[in-house]
Amino acid sequence: MNPLVYRRARPADTRSILSLINHYSAKGLMLPRSFAQVVEKIRDFNVALSNDSPVVGVAALHVVGEDLAEVRSLAVEEGLQGRGVGRKLMEMCLSDAHQMGLARVFTLTYQTQFFEKLGFTRVEKLTLPQKIWGDCVHCAKFSDCDEIAMVKAVDR
Repeated sequence: MNPLVYRRARPADTRSILSLINHYSAKGLMLPRSFAQVVEKIRDFNVALSNDSPVVGVAALHVVGEDLAEVRSLAVEEGLQGRGVGRKLMEMCLSDAHQMGLARVFTLTYQTQFFEKLGFTRVEKLTLPQKIWGDCVHCAKFSDCDEIAMVKAVDR
């Protein structure tokens, strides 16, 4: 396989991003996204690309407050997991958060070990009211959410 290229997502990447996200959504590992949700927030996304496949990894950093952002839709092609693709995408998100002067980033995830290796710690979801009342309240899993909330302070 050729070396990967990492960059900001472009509108033309939308369908490839959506395909990767919804692959994992179909397995119950992340929430589904619509074309409109991805293309409207395309500036939030970073991607990993190879010559063999349009998008092999994706992660989004979505600002939810003046000092807080959420890492969303982190997904890496199954055959590339464990090779640092997710870590590099997370480094890009954390760098973006730092450049924006954010104090903290959080995620809701099932992949707690991955995020713990990056310095995230578990917190109660109730400590993230911006997320709960902004997004979660509209989710089908709202009353029975089993994702784990994790937070990391942004290096300043």
